[in-house]
Amino acid sequence: MTDTVLAVLNQPSRDAAPHDPSADAFTFAAPLEEHLQVQDLGIIRGDGVFETITVVDGRPQALEPHLARFERSARMLDLPLPDLDAWRRAIEAVCAELDPVHEAFAKTVLTRGVEGSGRPTGWVYAAASPDSTADRTEGIAVVTLDRGYRHDVERTSPWLLQGAKTLSYAVNMAALREAARRGADDALFVSTDGYVLEGTRANLIMSVGGRLVTPRTDIGILAGTTQADVFRFAEQAGIETAYELVTMDDLRAADALWLVSSVRQAAPIRLVNGDEVPVDAELTTRINDFLLARES
Repeated sequence: MTDTVLAVLNQPSRDAAPHDPSADAFTFAAPLEEHLQVQDLGIIRGDGVFETITVVDGRPQALEPHLARFERSARMLDLPLPDLDAWRRAIEAVCAELDPVHEAFAKTVLTRGVEGSGRPTGWVYAAASPDSTADRTEGIAVVTLDRGYRHDVERTSPWLLQGAKTLSYAVNMAALREAARRGADDALFVSTDGYVLEGTRANLIMSVGGRLVTPRTDIGILAGTTQADVFRFAEQAGIETAYELVTMDDLRAADALWLVSSVRQAAPIRLVNGDEVPVDAELTTRINDFLLARES
């Protein structure tokens, strides 16, 4: 057992080698040793995709939805499609080797590899999650930032890869730094034509008149696995759910707001651009209890 576990995929894509169920899908490696070539396109161009999977008591959660999105992102980038059986085995293996902790995460990364090699690079690592108690209980402050695209960018400009979970997160990190400069914990992106989109690393959910509402997933945002499970919780609890276009007026009029994601789970929003937002502590607790108790 260890506090960080790394597995390097030997056959990260379906066409990397003839499929052999008896072949080793991955090799354990020392996390702090050198593994990547400096010319790997995932490093020098952000040309790759990833997923971050919540792990509770050694059990990866929402594994199949994460793998499906991993494949969908790879398809959007015209990457060699991942061998999902190999990735599944590697994920389960790193989770099993991790030190016993209540909350951890596993991250999968697939890159195009070294230019001209025709061989993708893939790895999975797992580590203990940071403590998100304060975010879940005290809430977070967010600011709204213009993303610079219209809400229909996924349809008009698919080459911008909106809706794919790529390694190109420099803009997201810049938005987080801007949020910090404004005294906030996170940012909510808004389209140039006035529609609320998503957080830097999370999906938005709103409580509106007894319903749970999230922005539509066809407007250039990432379809969230945690958001989908929150809606599954809502349906079991008899709460109506909806995917809608959300304006700033809708955001201001909501009864409660959350940013939801793997690792942090559901974090209630207490401030938007410095304005107070009602926090539904009881519903937040129910949602997070459900998320952390998932069996798959």
